Amino acid sequence: MTTADESPQPQPSASARPLALITGVGRTIGIGAGIARQLAASGWDIAFTYWTPYDRRMSWGEEQGAAAAIAASVTGQGARTVAIEADLVDPDAPSRVFDEAERRIGPVTALVLSHAESVDSGLLDTTVESFDRHFAVNARATWLLIREYGLRFRAAPGSGRIIALTSDHTVGNLPYGASKGALDRITLAASHELAHLGVTANVINPGPVDTGWMNDDLSQLLVRNTPLGRLGTPQDTAHLVDFLCSPQGQWVNGQLLKSNGGSA
Repeated sequence: MTTADESPQPQPSASARPLALITGVGRTIGIGAGIARQLAASGWDIAFTYWTPYDRRMSWGEEQGAAAAIAASVTGQGARTVAIEADLVDPDAPSRVFDEAERRIGPVTALVLSHAESVDSGLLDTTVESFDRHFAVNARATWLLIREYGLRFRAAPGSGRIIALTSDHTVGNLPYGASKGALDRITLAASHELAHLGVTANVINPGPVDTGWMNDDLSQLLVRNTPLGRLGTPQDTAHLVDFLCSPQGQWVNGQLLKSNGGSA
């Protein structure tokens, strides 16, 4: 695990900004990057993780300089930031991520889980290796990150937030959908087991979001099946995360929220 070369950091003010740790922020057009920019604009400092070898395996490929560009957009909102490259298959990665975020900025107040392993395969062609990798990243790492958060949480009761992004897609995408279902249960358990800390925990299903992964045929089908006649955007999800992280979002807890524009 290494850290990206960040821009010069703004000095903390007398009224320090809370820190949000966001996982899976590897592409400038991704949901994680949209969340990072939105929270920075709302007064949060931002630590984020990314894992370039995953992008290299996927159809969109590696985006050169993405971590530095995202960090620059966050610091442009007045936030301190640290970009942490971490392979969440490694069970030791979550504790190292928290160590780095705390060393560089401070204690984490909000944990936003937008990382994912997502490789299409069905019941008959999924390999054991792929199944295990999906569960290691999407389920086990989620548990370990939430556990680390709970063990280290020191902010005022009522200020803590855990938000995870999920999916209900399963057909032809078995290991992804099944492991995301496990992520849901783990996150919702935190809404009860971390209640003594005054931490809320919610799951968001953003539906199909236009981040460059879908072909034209799929895009047109999804548009036809959405009442507003458009695809979801990273900013749609970012606005909901921003609300849940705000004082006004404190009363929303233990929920699986659909934010998909009513897509069928």
